[in-house]
Amino acid sequence: MGCLVSTPRDAGGGNRKRPGSIGELAVLVPGLRIPRSVDVSQPLGDNLSKSLIERLSSMRTRIVVMAAQEAPIAIKPRRKTATQHGGSTLADLLQALEDYLPVLLGLVKDGSELTNKVEFVWTNQEDDAEETGIANAWYEVLSVLHLMAMLCFSEANLLLLPKTASDALQPKVLEESRRAAIDVLLKAAGYLDCAISHVLPQIPSEVRRLLPVDLAEEKLQALSMQALGQGVDIQLGMAIDSPKATLAVKRRLACEMVKCWHQAQDSITQLAASDGWGLKHQLFIKWKYIEAKAAAYYYHGMILDEGNTEKSHGMAVAALQAAEEYLKESRKACEAFNSAPPTSRNPPPWGSMKYLSEKIPKDASSKVRINRDLYNHERVLEKAPMLPDFALALKPDDYQLPPLDPSWNEENRQYKAQKS
Repeated sequence: MGCLVSTPRDAGGGNRKRPGSIGELAVLVPGLRIPRSVDVSQPLGDNLSKSLIERLSSMRTRIVVMAAQEAPIAIKPRRKTATQHGGSTLADLLQALEDYLPVLLGLVKDGSELTNKVEFVWTNQEDDAEETGIANAWYEVLSVLHLMAMLCFSEANLLLLPKTASDALQPKVLEESRRAAIDVLLKAAGYLDCAISHVLPQIPSEVRRLLPVDLAEEKLQALSMQALGQGVDIQLGMAIDSPKATLAVKRRLACEMVKCWHQAQDSITQLAASDGWGLKHQLFIKWKYIEAKAAAYYYHGMILDEGNTEKSHGMAVAALQAAEEYLKESRKACEAFNSAPPTSRNPPPWGSMKYLSEKIPKDASSKVRINRDLYNHERVLEKAPMLPDFALALKPDDYQLPPLDPSWNEENRQYKAQKS
């Protein structure tokens, strides 16, 4: 159950390649952890049939090769490549991981003695150690689920990068792409929640202390809430585009988005992040949290302004001025995020913030002026009113670990026949 850190940070040039720039992004993918080749035949040779060992080995080797090829595309997508080839490549790797899990889970069934036979090695993106090897098959399961979630993040990012259609002058994100992105993000959150609730508890505490920061419980929680937060943001953008969506619906979505990003920030700030992907991820969540508060205070202010009292109008002005301040702060947070290595840039504006970046300053200024004219003085609260608290409607997919591959049943029959 020991841990092998084969290569410390940047030693000897290292195998971990970090891009200088990741270009445009809508969904941050904080690097892909990639499995390293391991020999499973030697530690398992006396315990399993040759055919099952070869199957396990070949499936993992295929994933090693595919993940190494996919990592640069997943981290730094190009819109043209993404549309023509990236989606199918991501899907192929995701399918390979899904096919691998039922075979892999045979190593951990019913507290099997095989659980600690193989030392699985993966490259890290955020940990000081370049690679982490742990002789525990639950570590491999956890790493697989994490990679599956990150592939979903990458697919969502591809879906949300604006594209120029043949009949349009400006790049845009189609509604079908937005809906597909929500589904993919919920799938990612389902993988992460399964990892937190059903895989981490299977790993002994002394082994959990050896996990890289990439797989820390706080990191997995932050990623899960990021997926939900970005999903709600897409819903808010669709509500803004819909003439049927009321202010109350938009306020609720904006407040739910605040809750998601607040929880993500609470989780990720428990982890140290000195540079690289760790700091980049923290800055992304900070930016999105501030942006969400700008949206929530805007819609809260617009609803308060519908009241008929001086108090409600004063509260509305305070909320709208808070929204304007958060909008200014979010622009600074966005710049800090994009300038942190690996550098990035925003895609052409679309969705909720394209609308709100124009409406918040305009409506805040207008309501302050109207309030002053109406009541003959500038009545502004010392602080903005509290946002209403709404339960989060968007939920992760209910993902469960798959049943064992049937080959393990045959393996058990052969084992019993040899013992009899």
